[in-house]
Amino acid sequence: MSLLVVSPSFAMVQLLVDARTGEVLYANKAGIAWHPASLTKLMSAFVTFEAIKAGKVTLDTPVIITSNAIKAPPSRSGLPKNSAITIRDALYIIIVKSANDVSIALAETVSGSEGAFVKEMNQAAKALGMSATNFVNPNGLHNRAQVTSARDMAILALNIKISHKEYAPLFATSFVQLGEKKMKTHNNLLTDFAGTNGMKTGFVCSAGLNIVASVKRNNRSLLAVVLGASSARERGEVVAQLLLRGFSGDFLGRGKSIASLKNVAGSEPKDMRPYLCGENAKAYVAEQKRLYPYGLEGQISFLNDNIAALTYRATNLGKMRNVPLPRKRPFHVALKPAMQNIVIIVPYPIPRPNR
Repeated sequence: MSLLVVSPSFAMVQLLVDARTGEVLYANKAGIAWHPASLTKLMSAFVTFEAIKAGKVTLDTPVIITSNAIKAPPSRSGLPKNSAITIRDALYIIIVKSANDVSIALAETVSGSEGAFVKEMNQAAKALGMSATNFVNPNGLHNRAQVTSARDMAILALNIKISHKEYAPLFATSFVQLGEKKMKTHNNLLTDFAGTNGMKTGFVCSAGLNIVASVKRNNRSLLAVVLGASSARERGEVVAQLLLRGFSGDFLGRGKSIASLKNVAGSEPKDMRPYLCGENAKAYVAEQKRLYPYGLEGQISFLNDNIAALTYRATNLGKMRNVPLPRKRPFHVALKPAMQNIVIIVPYPIPRPNR
């Protein structure tokens, strides 16, 4: 079964890793810079997990939708200004719904301000060895300076899976019920590809359609990253095919770990906006359909399973204002990893920088 992912000008970014050993099974441009879009929210979740572990906040700490948060462009939760939810509910909403307003409100709750939270995101990225990554906001809304690589996203996802296992149900959830509103994930692997247990999708015009996908089958656990797809169909089919090839043994690893995979220094992210949101988008997407027709009507699909969707029920706590919260910052330092060549970060006191 060959992987036919090509395009008129460049190949889609792809990476497949053995999640237990950290071994790279397949990599195509996995070290080049790319815009993360809402894959950013994986780091927002990670920083929040670390803050909870440090005792800075709890899962029951209220997150208030501020005037700053409510200004965020869609996707949004629909929660009105000054309404509150718990951090637990906020995490589900940012991962499942990918709500940009809740991402900002969560950042303000955890770190006191959006800017302080972004600093902690970048501290964590540096400690993890994510050398191609820079964050400007906590939600992934497009900014030219917000960059990552498939390699870096895989390292982040593996660290979440290893050091924060208790949050696994969060990433496996397909729906969040908030009052009468039912929010649906964009990760159709959760219901259409057996063994999928997370993690996150993302899209902005300049990034294309991105995904980090985690799947376990027959006691094997694989992690795949695909960046720059032209449609949800293409993204889902490409990552499913990549995973199927991994499980079938098509890729023979060469012992190279994800940590030893190098980012391409000085690379600039491919701007997908002209291809997906410009005047030539229709022609480009049509060409991608021709080059990669899987999942189209009359073509084979790699997404053929029927898995029951998990639903989480969130609660609007009503309106709150000026809720005092602890503001002690969690600090990060890299320690010897529990998995070979994978970095895990834990809270550790270091001198507080001047702000």
